[in-house]
Amino acid sequence: MEKQELHYIHSFAEYADNFIKVLIDYSPKLISAFVILFVGLYTIRFINRLAKKIMVKRELDPTLSKFLADSLLWALRVLLFVTFISKLGIETSSFVAILGAAGLAVGLSLQGSLSNFAGGVLIILFKPFRVGDTIEAQGVTGVVSEIQIFVTKLITGNNQTIFVPNGNLSNGTIINYSVAGIRRADLLFSLSYETNIKTAKDIVLQVMQNHPKVLKTPAPTVSVRDLSDSAIHLSIKPWSKNPDFGDMCSDILEHCKEAFDSAGIVVQPYVREASKQ
Repeated sequence: MEKQELHYIHSFAEYADNFIKVLIDYSPKLISAFVILFVGLYTIRFINRLAKKIMVKRELDPTLSKFLADSLLWALRVLLFVTFISKLGIETSSFVAILGAAGLAVGLSLQGSLSNFAGGVLIILFKPFRVGDTIEAQGVTGVVSEIQIFVTKLITGNNQTIFVPNGNLSNGTIINYSVAGIRRADLLFSLSYETNIKTAKDIVLQVMQNHPKVLKTPAPTVSVRDLSDSAIHLSIKPWSKNPDFGDMCSDILEHCKEAFDSAGIVVQPYVREASKQ
């Protein structure tokens, strides 16, 4: 029994000696690896803050700045992790191969998302519209509320929120009503053939000139659009600032109708707004 206990003690002492020897031999790698880790983390934070300051100084778009800063942060972290485990003596070639295979698999499974991501970067870089602009794209019209990396958020006139994929936006036609700051309405009245055209045009011009939201420059115009079998189609084109556009269109239609009624001019059963240009 005593011999067995002595054997256990001797074996334990051997294991302890071996462990201490391995620890002593391995400690330089371990210490240097953790030094690299802590110095690397501090350096990454410093580089990230410096990159953000540079982007702010160059007045880059806030969304793009945040995305670029985050991408740089994670790229440096991955590089630091690979360096750390390499310093510990762990083989990194297999790890890098696994990362590459995982990246390829994720890329193939997220083709649509990557397309939207690329579209978001293009929109942020080339700025076909900005937050607050009124745009028409992909069959919807609304005010741009937020430009994200994958989608653009629009608020419609009836306060609905629409998320449009950036891939579709960047590859499609975008009508931006806010770039010029002013907008022209193309309104249409259909009048009976008994109407004196000059009198009708004078009435419309008077209505537009008296309206406070109709701009003087460019000057509003009224002209005969065409003569159909049953009516004279009068094209009315007033200009307004973007925020006044909706109210201005409604007021012009209403005031013209009242003025025509007062002058005894017969308006055909339908009144519609012509397609905007």
